[in-house]
Amino acid sequence: ITGLIGPNGAGKTTLFNIIAGNIAPTNGTVFLDSKNITGLQSHELFDEGILRTFQLAHEFSNMTVLENLMVVPGSQSGEKILNTWFKRKVIEEEESIIREKAIEVINFLKLEHLTFELAGNLSGGQKKRLVISLALMSDPKILLCDEIFAALDVLTIHMLKEILVNLQHEKPNMCIVICEHQARELLSIVDRALILSNCKIIAEGSPNKLVKDENAKSQYFGNFFSN
Repeated sequence: ITGLIGPNGAGKTTLFNIIAGNIAPTNGTVFLDSKNITGLQSHELFDEGILRTFQLAHEFSNMTVLENLMVVPGSQSGEKILNTWFKRKVIEEEESIIREKAIEVINFLKLEHLTFELAGNLSGGQKKRLVISLALMSDPKILLCDEIFAALDVLTIHMLKEILVNLQHEKPNMCIVICEHQARELLSIVDRALILSNCKIIAEGSPNKLVKDENAKSQYFGNFFSN
């Protein structure tokens, strides 16, 4: 788990938007492993295994939680009109597999009691878990979480932190990158973090290293971790 922190206007969301294909960089290059993915569109990055969540959830509000998850996997046979006439059995078999996976993901995110609830009726914290669930339906290589703790109460943040740590243990080959203002909460779960200020990385490393870093303290933390 990697954290990205820094003051307002540091460029955190812009960096996320560039990596996720929402905006094109004016210069610089983005690599996934050794592949140049600079400028790829979001749907192309989906195929490459890069998914991002947003601070505000973007769910299908008039569909159930289960239906929202079942929409995610790409290239489903049922997306082609002719297949709905001539390949019903293939579609049914695919949907059965997708449904099984969706239920597994829902249970992992502790949303099983809301499986058949309309997504629009969920609370803010439940929607945060829903968007993570949507991303997991495609088995991403990289999961970008933007302000995942924003506007949540302490208990909900604790639950989300527990879910993210468990997720990292369950899927050790998946990289989770979290952009977050709540530095104390973020540093309690990440393996490493980067501090961005004025569009530049001013410090990076383990949480223990960062809270002792003089540059990080002078430009960002101040006396926040002195107690």
